[in-house]
Amino acid sequence: MPGKVFVITGPSGVGKGTLIRTLLERVPELELAVSATTRAPRPGEEHGTHYHFLDDVEFDRRVIEGDFLEHAEYSGRRYGTLRSELDKRTAEGASVVLEIEVQGARQVADTMPDAIRIFIAPPSEETLRTRLIGRGTDTPEQIEARLQVAKAELAASDEFAHVVHNDRLDDAADQLEQIVRASA
Repeated sequence: MPGKVFVITGPSGVGKGTLIRTLLERVPELELAVSATTRAPRPGEEHGTHYHFLDDVEFDRRVIEGDFLEHAEYSGRRYGTLRSELDKRTAEGASVVLEIEVQGARQVADTMPDAIRIFIAPPSEETLRTRLIGRGTDTPEQIEARLQVAKAELAASDEFAHVVHNDRLDDAADQLEQIVRASA
């Protein structure tokens, strides 16, 4: 029996990565799909483990060849999920988590209507701003651009069957785990 696909999305800085790491610890049979991106690695990130780091030419080639299940541009960089990342794992019965942007989640909904789509929301826009600043990975201009995108993404939360508000990490992780276990 093929595995399930869990699409987890939300604005940059909302805590998707932290919640997903917690989810994977609590539900170890889940696997995380490794996304592709054109952005440079952050300190400590490794190719093939955290992302498939591709240059623009390689990304374009793979788009043309239909290698992506979904792809989107976000804050001047491109991200995508390689079909090969998903097909092999789900065919073997593994359930897979995709950590992707809202644009990509919409594409997955069109091509995989059975995917379980979960939106992670911040408690407030100001909390989101504080988290983005606290990461220390973006310039003030990049933070403002991410916040503008976040406003549009927050308006899309009603497109998702499940919305988890990440106010308190433990509560949000509990809710996310419940959704996954109920859907498995």
